[in-house]
Amino acid sequence: MLPEGFELAAVLEREDPRDAFVSNDYASLDALESGAVVGTSSLRRQSLIAARFPHLVIKPLRGNLDTRLAKLDRGEYAAIILAAAGLKRLGLPQRIRTLLDPAHSLPAAGQGAMAIEIVSAARSDGIDLRALLAPLNHEDTARAVAAERKVARVFGGSCQIPLAAHATVAGAAMRLRAMVATPDGKRSASAELTGPAGSPELLGERVSELLGQQDAAAILAACRQDNAGDA
Repeated sequence: MLPEGFELAAVLEREDPRDAFVSNDYASLDALESGAVVGTSSLRRQSLIAARFPHLVIKPLRGNLDTRLAKLDRGEYAAIILAAAGLKRLGLPQRIRTLLDPAHSLPAAGQGAMAIEIVSAARSDGIDLRALLAPLNHEDTARAVAAERKVARVFGGSCQIPLAAHATVAGAAMRLRAMVATPDGKRSASAELTGPAGSPELLGERVSELLGQQDAAAILAACRQDNAGDA
């Protein structure tokens, strides 16, 4: 959620939105042995990995990118999961062993996208920032992110809950997929719809309704309760 009085004036063309598997010794999650330690800072990634690979041990991974990679290199983790966009933007694509298929690791809302935020009020110097930044706006990315952010707003998305939402645009159509889950991956709800690309927030609302019909609110309430208990 943006603070009152601010708005997104432009959303730049999206970088790769996928999650990246990073390891010095293994080629993929499928190759990890039982009990291998996987690091991630994301409850979304944790829940998705736990659901597919219950034999793996998932541990928190903190720090900036250099710190996280150093922990991997010291052998604290067999593998870590990071955003592909961050590695590529920082000139480290060679650290990616494989990119995770969104069908198995659905990205977070807005993952891989960069936006320019401005103050909504008119400037005293008369400069129209919206018009000035308009050429930087990538329409397909902006629409996709708007649909994803709508789902996140409906469910109060934050780094404290496992929520994914990812939209793709093909011509005049948009496909939106979303998921909520418990961190252990044992309870989840997922939904997918295709609709007009020109009505991204409506599509986000409809997908949110489908998630709601699968007790998404109860799933996320359980997550928040667990987080409160750990605090």
